[in-house]
Amino acid sequence: MSTDFPPHRPDARARQQEAATLPAPDADALTHSARLSELIRAQIAEHGGAIPFSRFMELALYAPGLGYYSAGASKFGESGDFVTAPEIGPIFAACVAQSVAPVFQQLAAGAEPSSSRFLELGGGTGAFAEVALKRLMELDALPDRYCILEPSAQLRHRQRERLQERLVPPLFELVEWLDGPFNDDWDGVLFANEVIDALPTPRFAMEVGEVYEEHVAIEGGQFVRVLRPADAFLANAVRHVERQLGREFEHGYRSEALPQLPYWVQAVSGGMRNGALLFVDYGYPRGEFYQPDRNDGTLRAFYRHRMHGEPLLWPGLQDLTASVDFTALAEAGVSAGFDFAGYCSQASFLLGNGLAGVLERIERIEDEGERLKRTQEVKRLTLPSEMGERFQVMGFEKGVEFGAAFLAGDLSFRL
Repeated sequence: MSTDFPPHRPDARARQQEAATLPAPDADALTHSARLSELIRAQIAEHGGAIPFSRFMELALYAPGLGYYSAGASKFGESGDFVTAPEIGPIFAACVAQSVAPVFQQLAAGAEPSSSRFLELGGGTGAFAEVALKRLMELDALPDRYCILEPSAQLRHRQRERLQERLVPPLFELVEWLDGPFNDDWDGVLFANEVIDALPTPRFAMEVGEVYEEHVAIEGGQFVRVLRPADAFLANAVRHVERQLGREFEHGYRSEALPQLPYWVQAVSGGMRNGALLFVDYGYPRGEFYQPDRNDGTLRAFYRHRMHGEPLLWPGLQDLTASVDFTALAEAGVSAGFDFAGYCSQASFLLGNGLAGVLERIERIEDEGERLKRTQEVKRLTLPSEMGERFQVMGFEKGVEFGAAFLAGDLSFRL
């Protein structure tokens, strides 16, 4: 996804102008969006005329059967709304698998070996799981279970079809789908690519030194963003950021904050006793996330590979996303009981986890078309103008060591 930042356009006229530049949804899609809009309107009415933007985002993305990620619309690839690293080709997943292989090898060699698990949050089309399992088998580092936590029934079906077709039966038998995090003690690896950016995020605004929260209301029959005094939970999170930055936010400054992030990390990691957490996403360390000139935050919407600034448009038909404050993620992982393992750009991470060998193999490909395709894949994953610097990787460990996974281009000093 692009990481440029659109202007803040809360009024109805601006929404109409924005919509005029986008490909029009078909009648069925608009009907679907209207059904979700009615659900949101009912929630607004039940809550006195306004709901927090984070609740709007939660419904727009995850309302059962209607939300963007829980309904059946195509999202990934050229026919969808965005392309993720695993969908570009096999290189990303192979390098990630190489980075976590030492973790599974350490768990298998432990004094008390136990069943190990790989937990992937959101499986996309199944492309990551396919390559990761094959590569882990090559490295003699297979987990005993490969689990995908996937909220979309349509995507589960798509993942199952792909993996059943492309994996040998012993590998496919390792795969299972979950409705929620593990509720028992476990050892292994949790992996999340472009997941945190889609967590429903509160939006705050500073007004005369006080913290307010963006809500969604209805005016003239349209969804609009309005301000309400922030509750203590969000206000304390904003004040914490100000203390860390050593400055107060100026009047009119708006952005996002995820005070629930530590609780989310604790929830998804569940009862992990020994293992590692690995997160890949776009974002910044805190000092860059909250730059004074980034005064409307990082929230944006994606529709058919078009990025725009109106998140209230066509609920259920577009992706809503905000960049990750990686300093907040570091705090959350440590508070959940893990040791910080490292932080670097996606390009550095791939280079430190097998990309050099991939490049050597690409040079030996005889088919010119295939060689060019893989070369372009590497460029897309690593160039600063593509995904190489915009996407960053952070890891945590408990009772194991990632080894050399983060030695190339460590950025932890920026946190």
